[in-house]
Amino acid sequence: MLQPQSLEAPTAMATTVLEHCQVTPPPDAAIEFSLPLVFFDLIWWDFPPNQSVLFFDFPISKSRFLDTIVPNLKQSLSLALKHFLPLAGKIIHPLISGMPISLYTIGDSVSLTISESGADFNNLTGNHQRDSREFYSYVPQLPPATSSSDSIRVPALALQVTVFPEHGVCFGFTNHHVIGDASTVVSFIQSWASINRFNGDSKYCSLPSFDRTNVQDLNGLDSTYWDLILKDCDSLEPPLINPPTNKFRATFVLREEDVQKLKKLLLSERKSATHVSSFTVACALVWICLAKSATESGEMVPDDEVEHFNFVADCRSRLNPPLPATYFGNCVVPVLQAKSSHGKLKGNDGFFIAAESIGLAIAQTVFNEKGILHDVQNLTAQFQELIGKRQFSVAGSPRFDFYSVDYGWGRPKKFEALFIDGDGAISFCKSREPEGGLEIGLSRPKISIDSFATTFTEVLGNLIP
Repeated sequence: MLQPQSLEAPTAMATTVLEHCQVTPPPDAAIEFSLPLVFFDLIWWDFPPNQSVLFFDFPISKSRFLDTIVPNLKQSLSLALKHFLPLAGKIIHPLISGMPISLYTIGDSVSLTISESGADFNNLTGNHQRDSREFYSYVPQLPPATSSSDSIRVPALALQVTVFPEHGVCFGFTNHHVIGDASTVVSFIQSWASINRFNGDSKYCSLPSFDRTNVQDLNGLDSTYWDLILKDCDSLEPPLINPPTNKFRATFVLREEDVQKLKKLLLSERKSATHVSSFTVACALVWICLAKSATESGEMVPDDEVEHFNFVADCRSRLNPPLPATYFGNCVVPVLQAKSSHGKLKGNDGFFIAAESIGLAIAQTVFNEKGILHDVQNLTAQFQELIGKRQFSVAGSPRFDFYSVDYGWGRPKKFEALFIDGDGAISFCKSREPEGGLEIGLSRPKISIDSFATTFTEVLGNLIP
């Protein structure tokens, strides 16, 4: 049975577990469904599970929540899983021979925890600094793996729904990274919400595509990366998530008009700049703020030290032939080429230097004439070269619209990507307000988040007064 995590946090943050249950797809779902795990999935094998939360401003009593909302959520979840069977299934790690697969067999289910919280809902859903530990009462761990003589089976998904009586509801999502990237997870969340909103009707859902004909064992990469996993990975299941003890998270909103002004500024100062996009200028802004705020946050970084800025690119539309946007699974590749010196980044031209470096990395990787996969055979070596170096990474994308999710009581009040707590990544998604803006999430020690917040306001004001 799934147990709530233990946190060394104020008692006001504590949640009370009301119910543990297992939700299965409906009886008319397939008896068995398997998917090969391909290169795009395997490169995320030993990454921690992804955890995120969605808060909804939905004043409701505990009794109504349990009597009405929970039964509807269970039913709609079951119906959604019919279309997303791998999420109800297991990641199968063969112990004797063969390649790993995702396998659903009849009787498989998703763990769902129902809980209640007396924490300050408005505090949790703000953009201001909050202790990162406060959020881990609202997401479950993945249930433990099970073993047999020939395989280890790891659950793909766990869910939690928490009521804040008379204030709101929080959905917590934890998924094995191997089962799918953010695009897949967002699609599932939107489908579950749509089915719940429309009383079991799935006609408004964007159903996933499971065809892997064009991505299975590209250039022998599936077996190559599986051999590396067998050789180098310390564990056959993802590590447990431990709440951070010294991190604070905050959200910084970049308005659409700010993004457009930054793009215009970049083009006016660097007419040869490549790939001038919302993503490029937003990342450049964050990167230089991290560089400029380093000293005040207590870091001693030499000016000549090289910094790396990493992100991923979606491959779905960029393969030949392209995959549908609804392709289920992972289909992103890391882009690891953006770099510059610390001194240049914190200098007067830092924004332009950062934007040019990010744009060039995108041009060299995503729009390479040899294709986006031209250098993926060397990914492992590229990752190893970055070990011990100063680097930042982005999780998410301005394309991801968590605020379009509607279970029937309106759009979410706040999205939080908890997975940035572990490695210090920066989260990106569409903002709730205003339309067209971006939300940038950071999780850092308090002195660092204080310094970044001050720098962010100053730098943005200087760039676009």
